[in-house]
Amino acid sequence: MNSPSPDALELAADLRAAIGELVRALRDTDALPQNQAAVLGLLVRDGRARTVSELAAHQRVRHQSMARTVALLTEAGLVTQEPHATDGRKLLVTPTDAGRAALYEQRARREAVIATAVETRLAPEERETLRTAVDLLRRLR
Repeated sequence: MNSPSPDALELAADLRAAIGELVRALRDTDALPQNQAAVLGLLVRDGRARTVSELAAHQRVRHQSMARTVALLTEAGLVTQEPHATDGRKLLVTPTDAGRAALYEQRARREAVIATAVETRLAPEERETLRTAVDLLRRLR
């Protein structure tokens, strides 16, 4: 595979920086810390329970760090921990209705911040350009 051109590398750097700035700005409105939101997001998206070890491996953090995150989520009533059906040493973590609601509220707040910025800072033709750019970004996955 050939190395990317200097133009593509410059565009990639600009894109990474712009996305990073947007994400950091959105985090300012978050009620949930990023690590907790990431765990809730995974559990809700997957629709299945996971052990702390599975969550730690998925998030690429140490088991102890994930255990603390899960403990905080449990204390807040956002997840529950139930015994594993076949291995009594393990606990399965599942989101509660309150956890799902907190995640969806955080997503809705982020979307509202973006929508407000789109409406107030972009002209109609720029909005269409942005809509096209979203499709292009999806193709980069």
